[in-house]
Parts: sequence; C-alpha cells; structure tokens
Amino acid sequence: MQPGDTTAYAPYAHLRQPGRDPLDMLAAARRQWHAVAGAQPDLWVFGYASLIWRPDFDFAERHATRVHGWHRALAMWSRVNRGTPEVPGLVFALLPGGSCQGVVFRIPRETAEAVFDTLWAREMPSGVYDPRWLPCATPHGTVPALAFTLSRRSPSHTGELTAEQYRHIFRHATGRYGSTLDYARQTQGSLRSHGVTDRRLDALLRHAEADDAR
Repeated sequence: MQPGDTTAYAPYAHLRQPGRDPLDMLAAARRQWHAVAGAQPDLWVFGYASLIWRPDFDFAERHATRVHGWHRALAMWSRVNRGTPEVPGLVFALLPGGSCQGVVFRIPRETAEAVFDTLWAREMPSGVYDPRWLPCATPHGTVPALAFTLSRRSPSHTGELTAEQYRHIFRHATGRYGSTLDYARQTQGSLRSHGVTDRRLDALLRHAEADDAR
C-alpha cells in the first residue's frame, strides 16, 4: 500500500462506526508510538492470530511472548474477510481478561512508517479494533508493542455463541480471504508450531470435527 492510498479501505466503509475514522486512528497510533518508544525506537507489534502465520511485513526479529490482561477469542464478526453480510464469519480479537501467548515482531524504525500503513490497511480498514500498546517481554527487556484489541461494547463483538452457532459458522461462513474454519485451523496450527496450546480454540474446533464425523 502506498502512503495516502485509501483504496484498501473502500470495501469496509459501510461497517465503520461514527467517530472511528481509521486514518484518524492511524495518525493517533503514530503519535503514541513516538511517545512510548523511548529508548526502544523500533516498532514492536504483537501477533496473536493470523499475524503469526502471515505477517505481511518484513521484520528484524520475532519472539514468543505473553501479554497479560487480555486473551485471544474467536469473537469478532467478519462480514467481508471471512464471511458476508448474509452469513457473517468470525475472526480473532484480544478481549479483556486473562493472558495470551503470541509472537512479538521487531520492525526497524526506518521501515516502521510503511509497516503502519500495511497494518492499517489489513487490520483497521473499518476502524473496528482499539489499538493499544501492551508490554511484551523480549530478550531486550520489556517493550511496548502495538496490539489490536476489541471492546465488548463494540457491535462487532459476538458475545457468547452456542455450539450450534459455531457449527453453522464453521460450515457456511466464507469471505474474500477464505472460510472462518480455515482461518481458525491455520491459527491453531501456527500456535502449535510455536509450542502454544489454546484450549478455547481447540474446544471450538471440536465442533467442526464433530460435524465432519457425521
């Protein structure tokens, strides 16, 4: 994505909430980065789902890490990427509470501005997430890392879904980047390759396995 190019945001315009302009939020995140970087001038990004297995940016290093106060949840509606308005799919978000094992990436300062643009076109075209700077342990010490969190008050938060709802979504929801089921399975496989067991995700995917066994 070239600086100033807004074409990637167009398919998501109908999903935006008032007061959540993604480009305004991008400008705010850049200001926050300069404020929090301190003695660590590089950009750090925390990945907890597809960023682990498809980061879409070059990085200087990555490390397994854990954030506290947030947990990974397949609890955000997806009406473009992994579903449609008629059959919404699901994607992961960080929700308050607990902790989350993932991967933190270091992006050198000289390429960080371009990576911000790439991340926003991918993660924030509708402005749905609340970007936050979460402390992550690394071999360099604890660093503030950009992470994409979700409020339970967001219209995109699913709330509690039933087993039958998950089965229906895994069976039918497909969007521009593929199905919810493939997305969840790729995330599960990537986490396992990093030595991470996500029991919540394993339990959800058993709904799909039960469906396959019928």
